[in-house]
Amino acid sequence: MKIPLVKPEFDQRKLARDLAKIAQSGILTRGPYLAKFENQLRNYLKVRYALATSSCTAALHLALAAADIASGDEVLVSDFSFPATGNVVVQVGAKPVFVDIDLQTLCLNTEDLVKKITAKSKAIIVVHAFGYPAKMSQILAIARQHHLFVIEDAACALGSKHQGKFCGTWGDIGCFSFHPRKNITTGEGGAIVTNNLKIAQQIEILRNHGGVKKGYQWEFVQTGFNYRLSELQAALGAQQMPQIVKITRRRQKVAQKYLKALKNIPGLILPQEPKDGFFNWQSLVVLLPENLNRDQIIKKLRRKNIETVLGTYAMHSQKSFGKFGYKPGDLPNSYLAYRQSLTLPLYGQLTDKEIRYIVKELKNLLKNPKS
Repeated sequence: MKIPLVKPEFDQRKLARDLAKIAQSGILTRGPYLAKFENQLRNYLKVRYALATSSCTAALHLALAAADIASGDEVLVSDFSFPATGNVVVQVGAKPVFVDIDLQTLCLNTEDLVKKITAKSKAIIVVHAFGYPAKMSQILAIARQHHLFVIEDAACALGSKHQGKFCGTWGDIGCFSFHPRKNITTGEGGAIVTNNLKIAQQIEILRNHGGVKKGYQWEFVQTGFNYRLSELQAALGAQQMPQIVKITRRRQKVAQKYLKALKNIPGLILPQEPKDGFFNWQSLVVLLPENLNRDQIIKKLRRKNIETVLGTYAMHSQKSFGKFGYKPGDLPNSYLAYRQSLTLPLYGQLTDKEIRYIVKELKNLLKNPKS
């Protein structure tokens, strides 16, 4: 028995038919499948504008560029995230100011957020960690009080909600990922959503080399990027979008089986369903007791043919951000989560037999870590 971390859910036969149509049409970019996929996202999320991008990193970069974030500005960033979230801040010349997290939700801690706001603060990037909905109503109130632009890193959160409203649609801009580990995948790819026409127009220009179509030619009005999604990728996304509710429900059922089997283990912190929202269960990340070596647990589970990985990174502890004066452990909750988080296999096709096997092996290691 070999259990991977994830298995994307899509119809291979339908994909083959779609790819054949694209090949016959000769339209490999900016075609009907891209338009269809963007319309699906727009309708599902109930937003005015949705623009697909080559990645969520590209979407975040575009968001900062559209917000005119530049040198001398500070951007408050939830620290516990893949470093792409912080990298884009540096790439536009601004300074990332990392904010600690709550250990139960792994999302941004609002008390620490307020402490980090300065006269140079211009924006907040809120990460919905592993799809868990951050407390957007509180965060938005703080942002409006301090006149901060709000970008949601909803890379993992397609389908998640806070107080009945989709994650990614609370702030000025929302950014999504369609990496293979996400509930919907295009291989690589992302999207940016907004309800602001001016922002949408700016992003449309920036993602397409800074160009505006004028008759049969282009007029390049800004220094832009090539952040487009291809027709091949859009076709894969468009095929899955009608199934997103079913895909998410299957993941939720698997997660509930895990939670039932792993409850009441001393020192093990499990994710929970939010009381004021909906969690799409993009990942199931647990926090191991502090006396255990997480990397050894991963190594030993892999010997049992169970693929697991760490949760994600405490960005402040990474060498690439050292020039901003951070030392590992400066943000204690994020650093603890970085060292002790473990991501378990989670996908709709995971069988009860496989779940029982994973739980059994994990429990054995928690009781006897040297075994």
